[in-house]
Amino acid sequence: MKIHFPRLYRYDRTEEPCRISLPFPPGVFTEGMGVRILSGDQELPVQERVLSRHLDGSVRFLEVRFQATLPGNRPLDLQAEVTEQAQKPTAGIAVCRHGDTIFVDAGEGGLRFRLKEGRGHLMESLEDGHQAYRADQFVGPVLKDASGRCYPPRFESWRVEESGPLAAVIRGAGVLGEATEAGECPRFETKLTVYYHKPWMEIAFRLINATNAPLAIASLGFSILAAENAMYSEKPLLKAQERPGDSVGESGAAVGKVLREGEVCKTTGVKLLDQIEAQFADNPLRCCVGRSNYKTNFTVSGGQPVQELVDGASLMTEANEHYAEVFYGTFFADRTTSAGGVCATVFQAQQNYPKAVVSDESGVHVMLVPECADKVTFESGMSREQRMQLHFHGPAEKLAEIDNRSLIYQMPDCAVLDAQAFMDAGIISDIYVSPERMLPDVEIALINRCDAHSRSFGMLNFGDAPDMNYTQQGRGKGKLVWTNNEYDFPHACALLYMRTGERRFLNYAISAAEHWMDVDVCHYSTNPLLLGGQWEHCRRHVLDSAMVCSHEWVEGLLDVYHLTGETRALETAQGIGENVLRLLETPAYQTHGESNARETGWALRTLTALYVETGDLRWLSKAKWIVGHFREWMDEYGSWVAPYTDNTLIHVPFMIAVAMGSLYRYYQVFPSEEVKGLLIQAANDLVESACTPFGLFIYKELPSLNRLGNNTLVLEALTIAYRLSGDKKYLKLGLPSFWRDIASPSKPVGKKTMMEGAVILDNDPPKHFAQSFLPLSVFYKAAADADLLGRCSSPI
Repeated sequence: MKIHFPRLYRYDRTEEPCRISLPFPPGVFTEGMGVRILSGDQELPVQERVLSRHLDGSVRFLEVRFQATLPGNRPLDLQAEVTEQAQKPTAGIAVCRHGDTIFVDAGEGGLRFRLKEGRGHLMESLEDGHQAYRADQFVGPVLKDASGRCYPPRFESWRVEESGPLAAVIRGAGVLGEATEAGECPRFETKLTVYYHKPWMEIAFRLINATNAPLAIASLGFSILAAENAMYSEKPLLKAQERPGDSVGESGAAVGKVLREGEVCKTTGVKLLDQIEAQFADNPLRCCVGRSNYKTNFTVSGGQPVQELVDGASLMTEANEHYAEVFYGTFFADRTTSAGGVCATVFQAQQNYPKAVVSDESGVHVMLVPECADKVTFESGMSREQRMQLHFHGPAEKLAEIDNRSLIYQMPDCAVLDAQAFMDAGIISDIYVSPERMLPDVEIALINRCDAHSRSFGMLNFGDAPDMNYTQQGRGKGKLVWTNNEYDFPHACALLYMRTGERRFLNYAISAAEHWMDVDVCHYSTNPLLLGGQWEHCRRHVLDSAMVCSHEWVEGLLDVYHLTGETRALETAQGIGENVLRLLETPAYQTHGESNARETGWALRTLTALYVETGDLRWLSKAKWIVGHFREWMDEYGSWVAPYTDNTLIHVPFMIAVAMGSLYRYYQVFPSEEVKGLLIQAANDLVESACTPFGLFIYKELPSLNRLGNNTLVLEALTIAYRLSGDKKYLKLGLPSFWRDIASPSKPVGKKTMMEGAVILDNDPPKHFAQSFLPLSVFYKAAADADLLGRCSSPI
């Protein structure tokens, strides 16, 4: 397999930590095998981790870490080969545990630190090759609620998730403050990632409201204090719009010059940084904060407090042309003394506002929720992970290099594979159209639809967007209705990424999945029918909502796990599956015709995906029950009709299509003539009951709802019938719907507005792409292979 790094940064990155997930067909990569990564004739040391296995036990996805030298202003191609003689590093990161303490040594040039359970500080000690840090220099995360109550942290446990020669991942869990009599208290999780020979680490803090009441946050902060003054105090901040001297920027007065305000210097871009550094060369202390949109705005002092704050108001007046899931800018604070320094970069701070950073005599301070900024309230059971990079460096480190490393953290080099690798592994074979059959209009329409999804900024909103149709219908009681990843937006994005190799689609999937894992899932409840489940679209993501099988998905989470190695995505998917199993035991799902076909349909898709992923028979047992449920339902009514009014059972084409798509996934794992016949019978009933003389399908089978539908899910149902029967009539019936949808233009990005604590770039909600991509793609593939689309653009 060819591993491709597109051209990105202008400077070489020497032995840059990289990773890739390699897909394999069944039976190809088995026990005892390894992978060689070749850069020309040079074999790079690797670190391997099996992420997923086929049901026969062979490897399905293998994570490979390596360190590659990436050339400035040029792409790089590496080669991955399966071998039984993969090169293993002779030295690497050392991780060992003694009782309640974990020791980590990342080698020469890397970090050495200790973690101890039951402590109130992140680190017990840390050495970076220049200076040593004590436990009391690491403060936080410290939470303060709206009433002024402070919740100091206690790191209760640590576990090593991944330990190899090139990288180590360590997870921790803890509590904030003291538990109430009912045993409630906010909780948090921590994830540390360190690399061999590298003086930086990533720290993730995930706050969980494990209480029964909303948690209104006044502030949430983390600090690394100066050794000589290890006393923590919260930093007072001005609102962004009130700060003086904010004239730097892409077209501001400081571009190409240095602005001096008392003892503070400002410039935009790196060209004049040498002049500023020369002015502070004799200072024992240099403080700096940086924030970029296009070029970085630097504010530097000799110890006077410098700060940066991003809030909703600042975003409303800041133009930015990036796809925010990929990149917006950077946001950091650095403090350097004659002994060394540390730079803290907040990952995607603008996207997850409010955020602030401060550097001064007392230390470096990161406000994950700053006081005197936009308020953030975690509803019961809600969580959110925020990440930062801590870059420890020597006293001579240039600000330009600090900025460079900060920017790379925001948008790291991303290795991509050709679509053929995913084709060969059988992952995208149903949606990949060979180049000679590709139609430009269709390819462009699929890409534009994905790019044009609505986006929202804000700590609890980034990765999701409201559905204005739902909102205007009144479903949110006058408030915004958030889509909560309806129809599995990350799955559609991940498939498009594997099909095209365009990294932005992977970033879309990751951002949406991270929001999903945190905000759209219930992480704490005394009600087992809520715990672990995914909330249906609603106001404030969780309010006035419910857990229903028709709005719980896992395929996108599994995709993100496979493509990134993020184990929390797998754990979240399994938690959703557990919730679905509990829901299926309730009375609503025991009687045929008492729920619609998409309810048990989506449940079957979830359980089948989890069985394929884990091989656990618990998922399969209930999946078989649902298959029998569909069979009995068809026998009783002759179709999968669903209740609507008290006295009607009607055909709902898109819901029947959901059931067919899910049953077909089960059929692909367990093919049988019985299930095949059931699917074809459902398709024939759908055609007879719901297809209009114009070739389009109705919305719902009632005189009051018998309008022309625009739901593309029926295209997946027709494609399934064609694949099982070989009869092109099913594809021909779908051509009017296919071309009509492809020809509908994507909306341009709408107006930027601030509503309910979110900055929103209005457009089609993410569910439009999530709902349509897979049906359009499978139909496109089947119709192209059947020579029904021609070799030119669309006829519309």
